[in-house]
Amino acid sequence: MWSRAHSGARASGELYTTLKQLSPTRTVSAYPAVRFLLSANHAPQFPADDGAEVAVAGRSNSGKSSAINALTQRRSLARTSKTPGQTQLINFFELAPDRRLVDLPGYGFAKVPAHVRDHWQELVGGYLEMRNSLMGLLLIVDARRGLNDDDRGLMGWANVRGRRVHVLLSKSDKLSRQQAQRVLASVRSELPTQASAQLFSAVSKEGVEEGQRALDALLANKKPGGSGGRATG
Repeated sequence: MWSRAHSGARASGELYTTLKQLSPTRTVSAYPAVRFLLSANHAPQFPADDGAEVAVAGRSNSGKSSAINALTQRRSLARTSKTPGQTQLINFFELAPDRRLVDLPGYGFAKVPAHVRDHWQELVGGYLEMRNSLMGLLLIVDARRGLNDDDRGLMGWANVRGRRVHVLLSKSDKLSRQQAQRVLASVRSELPTQASAQLFSAVSKEGVEEGQRALDALLANKKPGGSGGRATG
């Protein structure tokens, strides 16, 4: 589905360090003015390409909607469903003036007709290629399953184009602490240089504040910093 540009480069950990140190005096990043902006089924329906936005991507059953609701501290900003593939449009949410969160249709699982899947691919591909305001991506990955080829391909695309990626390993509450740490270490070992990862649970709220800081950093287009060693823990 995505360009296989991922070269297997080792993750530097620099972005992860930057995300953790971005707001040392602030523990919670709230979005009191967050609101649904619009849904788009075709590129001309996208909002003006200015300001900054972060796209939320991932497999259809990875928990994208739950992650969006947890990060924005809203119960139903993004619709959740027991049936994967319910996000069929690109949904834009305004976090603050000129700051947006963009929910992309999930990939890899939804049982939809081929022509619908082809349309999603064209729609999402066009969005990723054309949006100058796209600062980076939040990639939602089910911690029980780890990265798949589509995840790797999307990170490779982002890496080549200088877009940073922060991986939320969702549903971490369904794993033991030891299992979760093993998954985190494994995923970090595969990340390209401009990517980072963390554990996350919309149920237990593990990693929500860290995810909010990551989102803020991506919106601010913060450049990686630090010594280059991969973060652990």
